[in-house]
Amino acid sequence: MAVVLGSTPVLAQSLKVTEIASGFSAPLYLTAPPGDTSRLFIVEQGGRIKIIKNGTLLSTPFINLDPLTNGSGERGLLGLAFHPQYASNGKFYVSYTNTGNSSVVREYTVSANPDVASTGSFKDIFGPLSQPFSNHNGGCIQFGGDGMLYAAYGDGGSANDPSNRAQNTTNLLGKMLRFDVDIAAPYIPASNPFVGVAGTSDEIWAIGLRNPWRFSFDRSTADLWIGDVGQNAREEIDFETAGNGGNNYGWRCMEGLSCTGLSGCTCNNAALTMPVDTYSHGFGCSVTGGYRYRGAAMPNFVGRYFYGDYCSGRIWSFAFNGSSISGKTEHTTDLGIPGGENITSFGEDANGELYVVDASGGQIWRIDEECAGTTTPYCTASPNSIGAGAFLSAAGTVSISANNFLIIASGAAPNQPGLFYYGANQISTPFGDGVRCVGGAVFRLNPAAFGDLFGDASRAVDFTQSPANAGAGAITAGSTWNFQYWYRDPAAGGTGFNLSNAVSASFCP
Repeated sequence: MAVVLGSTPVLAQSLKVTEIASGFSAPLYLTAPPGDTSRLFIVEQGGRIKIIKNGTLLSTPFINLDPLTNGSGERGLLGLAFHPQYASNGKFYVSYTNTGNSSVVREYTVSANPDVASTGSFKDIFGPLSQPFSNHNGGCIQFGGDGMLYAAYGDGGSANDPSNRAQNTTNLLGKMLRFDVDIAAPYIPASNPFVGVAGTSDEIWAIGLRNPWRFSFDRSTADLWIGDVGQNAREEIDFETAGNGGNNYGWRCMEGLSCTGLSGCTCNNAALTMPVDTYSHGFGCSVTGGYRYRGAAMPNFVGRYFYGDYCSGRIWSFAFNGSSISGKTEHTTDLGIPGGENITSFGEDANGELYVVDASGGQIWRIDEECAGTTTPYCTASPNSIGAGAFLSAAGTVSISANNFLIIASGAAPNQPGLFYYGANQISTPFGDGVRCVGGAVFRLNPAAFGDLFGDASRAVDFTQSPANAGAGAITAGSTWNFQYWYRDPAAGGTGFNLSNAVSASFCP
């Protein structure tokens, strides 16, 4: 019986950062219009939005809202979101604290110059929402997968939410709000969970937030992730499945998973939505929410949620199965961002690649995988004289500099010669008693191998030796090659030889 192997990538172990640009003044956010792979838009707290185009920082700001904003403390220009149809309608949205210390969401459009916005016409989508204190302004805005614009605000500031605003459903502070920018004012969609409910405000999507500093939507599932800053003890990450509005995230009666002793709601009540992750102030003091990675440059980290801490500069990621996290990992050391960084935001470009916004140095960093190569089994192994067939696997790493890549064949014919070889093409052609899975020009990994008592054999692929070091068979960073094992099997009858399945390997520096 033939056996088909599944895909099992070899995980890389570390990450690094690449500096994209520097010299920004209090950068707070990074984003890109949908489908725009050539530009990054950087939000500065003082009111400017700048563009990095094809790797170069443009000298003219996209827009300058400095005269409208109070860019001090936790106030200023705090958010930017591009309309899902920005490419055709040119609409984008900013969230800022005005000079009267109130929160506003405003719509602008791009000018005839795609790198400069038009400031002559605009309309306010929301606000002004009075902010009683200078802290906890929140201000992140994002479009969800449903095409709606979401805006998150803190509890109004001071400490311990003195007026219990986060639990007051007639007050818009300490809430996640939701707007339909494509309908008439007041832009409130009928599908908001509190529409028509007595004693509530129609704009509300969720309640019980203290200071949501950065939230995001999973670009694959549209699930919502929120980083909510704690009071004196715990920071938290909240999760909400796509379209599941009306949640109460527990502030001010809960901080993380701990009871605060404050009134307003009942601690540990089943009606509250608990965080999926928390950490103590031994690891930082102000969470910066991030993104669930859905890009292509870090294949071993796809689906992991990345976030950090403003105070400590630490960065973590974890896997998530829909209800609980696993494999939480700190990346601070391997990323190696120099200096005492203040992580004000993570960002995502049009391809889903991740960036770190560092206010302390005014820098933008891209997160990269140190070695993003993978190995993936493919093709079919045919039965041989001892069983189901010979199966190929890989060990070591696919790093060219490490030079420790090993190909292993298991379950071939015992005490019989064989040969490892590789090539650029994947095929599926009957050959001998098996299937040839590697085509085109092929390169032998000499000398010949010899199966042991169990039919197992291996070969180290030395990137410094022929044929892997030079010429048509050179294995280099960024290249992908396919490997297979040919072996004698006279006891099976037939043609007297067979082949393993194959392994495709993409290599990195």
